[in-house]
Amino acid sequence: MGFLFALLFAGCFFFTAPFVGCSRSLLQTPQPTTALDVAEALVKTKNVLSFDPTKKPAFTPLDQSLSASSPSSSPSSISLQIHPRLSIHKSSHLDYKALTLSRLQRDSARVSSLVTRLNLAVNGISRSDLKPLDTGLEFGAEDLEGPIVSGSSQGSGEYFSRVGIGKPPSQVYMVLDTGSDVNWVQCAPCADCYQQSDPIFEPSLSSSYSPLKCDTQQCKYLDDSECRNDRTCVYEVSYGDGSYTVGDFVTETITLGSDSVNNVAIGCGHNNEGLFVGAGGLLGLGGGQLSFTSQLNASSFSYCLVDRDSDSASTLEFDSSFPPNTITAPLIRNHQLDTFYYLGLIGISVGGELLPIPESAFQMDESGNGGIIIDSGTAVTRLQSDTYNVLRDAFAKGTKNLPSADSVALFDTCYNLSTKSSVDVPTLSFHFPEGKVLPLPAKNYMIPVDSVGTFCFAFAPTSSSLSIIGNVQQQGTRVGFDLGNSRVGFVPNKC
Repeated sequence: MGFLFALLFAGCFFFTAPFVGCSRSLLQTPQPTTALDVAEALVKTKNVLSFDPTKKPAFTPLDQSLSASSPSSSPSSISLQIHPRLSIHKSSHLDYKALTLSRLQRDSARVSSLVTRLNLAVNGISRSDLKPLDTGLEFGAEDLEGPIVSGSSQGSGEYFSRVGIGKPPSQVYMVLDTGSDVNWVQCAPCADCYQQSDPIFEPSLSSSYSPLKCDTQQCKYLDDSECRNDRTCVYEVSYGDGSYTVGDFVTETITLGSDSVNNVAIGCGHNNEGLFVGAGGLLGLGGGQLSFTSQLNASSFSYCLVDRDSDSASTLEFDSSFPPNTITAPLIRNHQLDTFYYLGLIGISVGGELLPIPESAFQMDESGNGGIIIDSGTAVTRLQSDTYNVLRDAFAKGTKNLPSADSVALFDTCYNLSTKSSVDVPTLSFHFPEGKVLPLPAKNYMIPVDSVGTFCFAFAPTSSSLSIIGNVQQQGTRVGFDLGNSRVGFVPNKC
C-alpha cells in the first residue's frame, strides 16, 4: 500500500471512492450564465496587502498539529499545511494593481521557460546548451554544500508547503510544481542565495546527507550533470530566461508531518541566478523519474488550490482516490518530455454554446508539439492565438452590456465594474471525451486587477503551439492525477 500524504489546507475533504466517471448532475449542460461577486473580490484585493505573516499563529514543529485533525485524513495519513505565497511572504507592493502586474510578469517568465524546455526536447537539444558561459563557480572541497535555486521563471509559484529536510529535520517552505522534476533546496554555505523565510539548510548538521556518485541512476536521469573529481554528481538546471542553479546532487531525508521518506534525490547547490523570494526550495511533482511523486512510486496524487489572495489553505494528497462525482479526462504523456501532464480536452463552451474550435487545436502531434498541459505553477491559462481569439470574442459578445475598460498587461478584455456589486457573465466550460463537462466559477476567469473595480478576462494568447491550463482556472477545484490509469480528475468546490 502506497504512502498517503495529505498536505492539508483547511477545509478540504478526503476521498475514499475510486476514480470513476462523473455523476449525471455534473454531465448536465451548465447554466448559460453564472454570477460574479464583485464586492467580495474587491474586499480581498484590499485585505491581501495588509496581511502580515509575522502576526500569524506560530507553527508547531513541522505543522504536525494538523495531522490528527484533518477531516481528509485516514489514520495513517500525513498532513502538512500548504500556504499561498502572500501568507508567508508579505507583499512589498503599495497597491493591488502593482501586485497584479508583478504576478503577470513572473507568470510570463514562467510560461517562457516551459515553452523553451519543450522546444529543446522536441528538437533534441540538451538544456546544457542554455547554461551560462561562466557561472562564477569553481568547485573546491569547501564549496560543495550549497543551494539549488529556481530562477525567475519559477518565481510565479504561489503555493508553498512546509517540509522537513535532513536528520534532524530543518523546516523550509517549498514550492509545489507540476512543471518540474528536480527537487531542490537552498543550502549553506552558498556563494549566491536569495532571501527565504527560514534559515538556509545546513547539510553539515544532517546525518542523512549523502552526495550521489556520478555512476548512479539518479545522476544519469539529470538533463545536465557533471562529475567532480570523477566521483560525485554536480548538476545544473538552466531556464529559458537565463536563470540557473548549480550544485551537488545528493540524497536526503524528507519529513512530512511525523513520517519521513529516506534517500530522496534532491539538489543542494551553491550558486543561483533568479528572482525567486520566500520559499527555500521546490518539490517537483512532474512526471519525470526524479520528481518527488516518482521517487515515492505514488500511483496518484491530487491537490486543491485556494484563492491565492486568501490566507486559508488546501491539500496535496498522494495515493488518495476520488469520489463518484469526479469529472475525468484522459491524461496524455509526451514521449519527448515526460515532465508535463497533458490533458485530453476536446472543446470549450461559452454561455452553453460549444465554440467552433477544432479538436486538433488541443491535440499533440507525433513530434511532440502542441497539446495542452495542466500546470500548478502557471497562473493564467494560455491558448493558441486562434483558439484564444474565438474564446475571447464569444465572451465579449456575451458581456457587451458591461462597461469596458482599458487592457491591462496581457489581458486585452477588461471591464469597469466599480459601480456593481454583482454581475452575471457567460458560463465558461471545458469539455472532455464521453460528454464530460467542467463549468468554471466566474471568479476563475473574471478577476480583479486593481482595488477600484477593473476586472479582466483571465485567459491569454500564446504564439507557441503549447497551451497551458493555469492555477487561476484551477482554484477551488480538486485536481487529481491517476497515474496508473492515465486519467485526470476534477472535483469542483472541494477546497
